[in-house]
This record gives sequence, C-alpha cells and structure tokens, in this order.
Amino acid sequence: MNRLESLLKAAFYQNASDIHLTVGTPPVFRIHGDLLPHGEEELHPVDTEEMARSVLTEALWEEFRTKREMDLSHGIAGVSRFRMNIFYQRGCISLAIRIVPTDIPSIDQLDLPDVLKDIAARTQGLVLVTGPTGSGKSTTLAAMIDYMNKTMNKHIITLEDPIEYLHSHGKCIIDQREVGFDTINFQNGLRACLRQDPDVILVGEMRDLETISTAITAAETGHLVLGTLHTTDASSTMDRIIDVFPSHQKGQIRIQLANVLQAIVSQRLFQTANRKGRVAATEILINTPAVKNLIRNEKMHQIPNTMQTARDQGMHTMTMDIKKLVNNGVITQEHALPYLRERG
Repeated sequence: MNRLESLLKAAFYQNASDIHLTVGTPPVFRIHGDLLPHGEEELHPVDTEEMARSVLTEALWEEFRTKREMDLSHGIAGVSRFRMNIFYQRGCISLAIRIVPTDIPSIDQLDLPDVLKDIAARTQGLVLVTGPTGSGKSTTLAAMIDYMNKTMNKHIITLEDPIEYLHSHGKCIIDQREVGFDTINFQNGLRACLRQDPDVILVGEMRDLETISTAITAAETGHLVLGTLHTTDASSTMDRIIDVFPSHQKGQIRIQLANVLQAIVSQRLFQTANRKGRVAATEILINTPAVKNLIRNEKMHQIPNTMQTARDQGMHTMTMDIKKLVNNGVITQEHALPYLRERG
C-alpha cells in the first residue's frame, strides 16, 4: 500500500471530509469543519510528487506538468471515492482531496427540507443548487437523483467534473459522463445530451455563457435540468445568470429565466453544536407566479420578502433557517453569528 492510499484510508475512517497535502506541513484532515494535523512529520517535495504520480498515468502526468493543475477522481475498492485537485504552489506539488462516500445519503438522512422531494418530482424546468465551495451542493444533488432513482422511471444523464457519487441503475437509467474523459467539455456534453433522450440532465457546474444558455434551452424544451452555481442566495443566483449575457440579451434572458426556473436551493454547512458532524442551513425559493412577476419586472431585491412570507409553499431565507438551527440547539450562536452579521 503506498503512502497516499494509507492517508486516504485513514481520513475516511476518521470521518474527514477533505485532505490537504502540502509541502512544509504534516497531512491535514478536515473533520466536521475543523482542520487537524495527521501526525507530526512534515511533507517534503519528493513526498507530494510521489503521491501525485501514484494516481496519474504517464500521459496524465505529462498533461499535469504542462497545465500545472488537474482534477480527477480516484477510488479505493471497499473504502470510498475521492475527488482530487493536484496543483503547484511555490514550485512544489500540493493535493486537495475531497472524500466522496460510496453510499449516497438520502434527503431525509441529510435533514434537508421535504420540499426537495417535490422539486425532484418536477417534469421540466431549471433547478439550481448553489453555495460556496464545500457547502455540500454535490451531495444534495446526489440525494435528489437517488430519490428519483428509487421513486420514478426516468432517463437521467449527468455531466460531472469529475464524477463523484456513483449511481446504480434503479427505477431510472442513469448515464454519468465525466468531463475530460467521456466528453470534451460541459458545452459539448450538454448539446449532445439533447440528442440522447433524457428526462433529467444534471450539469455539474454552470460556468459560462454557452453552458448556461444551453441549459436554459434544455429546460425550455421539456427537460428537467439540475445545475450548480457558486452563489450564496437566490437573488444573487439570478443576477449571476443574467449578468453572464451581453446587454442586448439581458431582457430576453430575464423572461426565459422567469418561465423555466422551478427552484433555487442555496446552502451552507455549519459544524453541529456537539462537534460530531455538519449540517446544512438552506434557503429555498420556489418560482411561484408572484416570483415570476418579480423576475420579469427586475425586482429581484423583493424576493427575500416573498420567501419570508411563503413558508407554507416551502420557501424560507437562509437567515430564517440559521436562526431555526440555533434555536433548536443544532448549531451554536457562536458559529452562526458571523454569517448572520454578513447577511445583515
């Protein structure tokens, strides 16, 4: 067993979510949100280079040496899957690794709102899961796909970079395509999806104008499209989408978005009060007729007020959910306060 594999197994069995391997410090595991050193021995340049080479073919190694960074997925049979980013810093190689559990947690196990099941049952339109890096977006989407796989009969195509959770065929047929291996990029894969008879398309990340535009078109033509964005709330998510387009298209995109949007789920992870896990605080926007009108009339700033008064329709703001978690003793006031201040 090589050194990297030993570290991956140790991190998995200690319930870490991430591993950081960088020269000049011991390996570091993120456990329930805290960064903790694993051992005392500092890593040297030869150590991190050896670890990187152990998971890269000769061709990928040469590509990495040229591009200076690389994303890939790696699996250890009977243990887990790992999402890796290998990169250079100060001339040395570092690795940032996310542990992806083999078992896909359910919506209930994640303590996510039941309205996500209703959202997953929609037959067409655009559903966005947003939040900063490391906020559990991929896990939430995997749980929604798993819910479909157990309760519905659909053809689901995912475009991921890299593939994280592995789905088995259940009631659904699930084709998972990895960007860089199964398709050149998100844009090509998404265009090809439309010719592959999908019911549901998952776009791992909506990064650019062409991907966003094609996703909106797919949602307009009778598909349910799930995607992610690195935004912190519903209003900024819609602003981000509209801002990607040139000025002369913004009005048309605003109308299209108002028509195709089904829901926006924004989330952020907090360490639990008992320090034994993490829990997602969420913000949920459902595109009701009232919300559609606000989007069309460029009144996105009024959307938080709508969410606050539409709890019976499954909506709530991030602030409402964080306060609920504090009041229920799930997270501490100390952890919540900086974020509540940030949101005003």
